[in-house]
Amino acid sequence: MGHREDLLEGAKRCLLEKGFARTTARDVVRESGTNLASIGYHYGSKDALLAQAYVALVEGAADDWGAAVGAGTAPGSLERFREVWSKVVASLREPGSFWRLSAEIVVMGDQLPEARDHLARAQREASRGLVALLMGGPEEDVPEAVVDTLGAFYTVLMTGLIAQWTFDPATAPDADALTEGLRRVLDGVRGAE
Repeated sequence: MGHREDLLEGAKRCLLEKGFARTTARDVVRESGTNLASIGYHYGSKDALLAQAYVALVEGAADDWGAAVGAGTAPGSLERFREVWSKVVASLREPGSFWRLSAEIVVMGDQLPEARDHLARAQREASRGLVALLMGGPEEDVPEAVVDTLGAFYTVLMTGLIAQWTFDPATAPDADALTEGLRRVLDGVRGAE
């Protein structure tokens, strides 16, 4: 690996251990075995590097979920919905879950503007990825209008779930509760037609 990749891997480890606010450039350098100048050269700033490291952590989890989901569930079905959200909830339950970083950036975003801005741009692609994961098909085929509606819906659901699991994991919903909630919404819509 080169310095760019070493920095990214080191930054991921630092984020998981210390979070955004407590990770210093020196921490990343120490963890990656590189030098301070490499951060600026490859990423522009420590905050930009940390934001990319966070996105890489999320993308890695999404890739794992995509590989594990779908063999026995129809795209767009309640079964697929439950299966995907069970993977998300399982990752929230893990000690040191990377999702706590989402809560940190929401709370401290104004103190970490470069990281916040980078993650805000990445959120749109995350919405696209959630649509593809839940509805099937490649991400590049998800139309912009679907990203703006269904993708935004899934992103709001994800953000709320992360907040609940961060705030009070004992009462946060699991995949079964989310699926039952969606089923009730669908029953209400069908009954109103």
